[in-house]
Amino acid sequence: MAFMRTANPALNDNTFSTFERYQAQENQMTLQGTVNKTGILLVAVVLGAAWTWRLMAVKNPAVMGWMIGGLIGGLICCIAICLRKTWAPVLSVPYALCEGLFLGGLSAYFEKLYPGIVPQAVGLTFGTLFCLLFAYKTGFIKATENFKLGVVAATGGIALLYLASFILGFFGWGIPFIHEAGWLGIGFSAFVVVIAALNLVLDFDFIENGANRGAPKYMEWYGAFGLLVTLVWLYIEILRLLSKLRSRN
Repeated sequence: MAFMRTANPALNDNTFSTFERYQAQENQMTLQGTVNKTGILLVAVVLGAAWTWRLMAVKNPAVMGWMIGGLIGGLICCIAICLRKTWAPVLSVPYALCEGLFLGGLSAYFEKLYPGIVPQAVGLTFGTLFCLLFAYKTGFIKATENFKLGVVAATGGIALLYLASFILGFFGWGIPFIHEAGWLGIGFSAFVVVIAALNLVLDFDFIENGANRGAPKYMEWYGAFGLLVTLVWLYIEILRLLSKLRSRN
């Protein structure tokens, strides 16, 4: 169904297509339930991040192991949830904790290089979230079919570019401008931040449609997980953009 399109790989076209509307209200996905579970996952991210942040602060060499473990664990949980949506209630919190372990060490590293950058990145991430949520709820931004197609195409292009850069790195090559602090690099990062932010609109629309169609209760966890995937991406991209800007000073 085209109207359910989203660029988020965790929330794809077919997620709700096989569900019939549940008759019992208590067994249905709700917007408030998804919001509550998103809050739980954000707390889990903070808890995981606090651990590796502390290790980085005291220069504990184990921090890299925790970060790599968190990155791999988060990837495994993410793939498992995407393949089996019914596992979302069990694996969403472990995913959030793992993401926190990685983000905590990464954030501490950038904070050491550019003091004050992490509070700025966090503020901009949640500021973007609430502004876009307000714009979506008031109808200022509408997830039309053309809007969805544009965001999906841009997100796919960015993913392919990152993948190409990653593969080329093994051969000592790269795509310089996407990592450098020149104006091209800054412009690219700003573009990626915009696309990541627009993915939030698609996620809002997707979750709202799921609730309206009476998806089963466990989909609240799945919706919260998908939204967290976008928020983590947005935060990392904002952090990269700010670091490029700060490095020019």
